[in-house]
Amino acid sequence: MESKGDVFSTQPAPTARFWKSTHGNAVQCNLCPHNCLLKEGGTGLCRVRKVVNGQLVSLVYGRPAAMGVDPIEKKPLFHMLPGAPTFSYATHGCNLRCSFCQNHSLSQVDSSVRAVRFVKPQQIVQAAADDGCKIIAHTYSEPTIYIEYALDIARLAREQGMKNVFVSNGFISPEPLREACQLLDGANIDLKAFQDATYQEHCNGRLEPVLDTIKMLHSEGVLVEVTTLLVPGLNDGPEELSKLAGFLAGVSRSVPWHISRFHPDFKMLDRGPTSLESLQQAYAIGKEAGLQHIYVGNVRGNDSESTFCPSCDSRVIWRAGFSIRDNGLVDGRCPSCNTPIPGIWS
Repeated sequence: MESKGDVFSTQPAPTARFWKSTHGNAVQCNLCPHNCLLKEGGTGLCRVRKVVNGQLVSLVYGRPAAMGVDPIEKKPLFHMLPGAPTFSYATHGCNLRCSFCQNHSLSQVDSSVRAVRFVKPQQIVQAAADDGCKIIAHTYSEPTIYIEYALDIARLAREQGMKNVFVSNGFISPEPLREACQLLDGANIDLKAFQDATYQEHCNGRLEPVLDTIKMLHSEGVLVEVTTLLVPGLNDGPEELSKLAGFLAGVSRSVPWHISRFHPDFKMLDRGPTSLESLQQAYAIGKEAGLQHIYVGNVRGNDSESTFCPSCDSRVIWRAGFSIRDNGLVDGRCPSCNTPIPGIWS
């Protein structure tokens, strides 16, 4: 990406959206369910939205801290354009504080973001085009906290015929989510647990808004896939997983569920990786709940990375890691029995 015209600390922070003035010269941010109430100079729990001269500004608009090209499977999104190169980017920050965060170096940091070079939305879209990408993923950290930047990029991407996907914790308020849905083709939502107490104690968040996000995305016609990082002793109990899988099946049995293997990281170093037995148990629970597409991640050589027809059990997409070995779909249907496989295939 060309650096000509890039600006560092001289670029002013733009006014944010989704907030209102309140009593006593305070500002309430309505972007996510935290609804932070901030006074002059105050910064939200996300650390990237700040009150300056009575206005809420975004400290990360135009400040991508990470950019790169990934296969769409790495998001993970398994039911969208298999093997498609996807331009991925993110700023610093997150509105949750997960003790087991697997990406804390980007999301769980105080913002020295003013030192990150300024990149216009047009430059992101052009970089995606230059790299031959037809999908832009607003990902890595949390797109909710850089929503203004994400929406501007998504609009330009849509105009260029590109698709947009969010990889998100789902902790977002209805108004910005509804607006995002008009520009999104797909989303992968982290459903970190199915107990509100776990969200409160380990993520500084709440469960219900995340469930509402999953339901809204599906009802608005956005392809939604869900990932659960299976953490030993935290969210891997059979009863909890049964309730989680039942919720997803209630949204739609065709919602893909990605069960991801935990590795010790960030503040949760007191336990080992998820056992294969625990992953297999979660897979079986999902099947029992009626989910049609369940994938196990972070385990090499696992056949459940592939997509199987829910009617005849034929393997229709063969994956190995993030690579596509074979895509046998014919117009989005199983080649053996002609059953349609929900997804975005062209």
